[in-house]
Amino acid sequence: MSSCVFVQLRCRPGKTYDVAEEIVLREIHSELYSTSGEFDLLLKLYIPKDEDIGKYINDRLLDIPGIERSLTTLTFNAF
Repeated sequence: MSSCVFVQLRCRPGKTYDVAEEIVLREIHSELYSTSGEFDLLLKLYIPKDEDIGKYINDRLLDIPGIERSLTTLTFNAF
């Protein structure tokens, strides 16, 4: 079973659309939203069971130019 995580991204000014386009091209997300507030983008990812969550996100997402900061939220059992 895969792990569901949410990642919020803060982008450098003027780079949000570039970052979003690159995420879409990489096809690593389940859902991707533009948001208001402290972060610019919110994405939902399913991390394969045998993958290290931090390494997966670091290797497949955080190397995108224009990302300034990220906040990852792990999920647990649904109610």
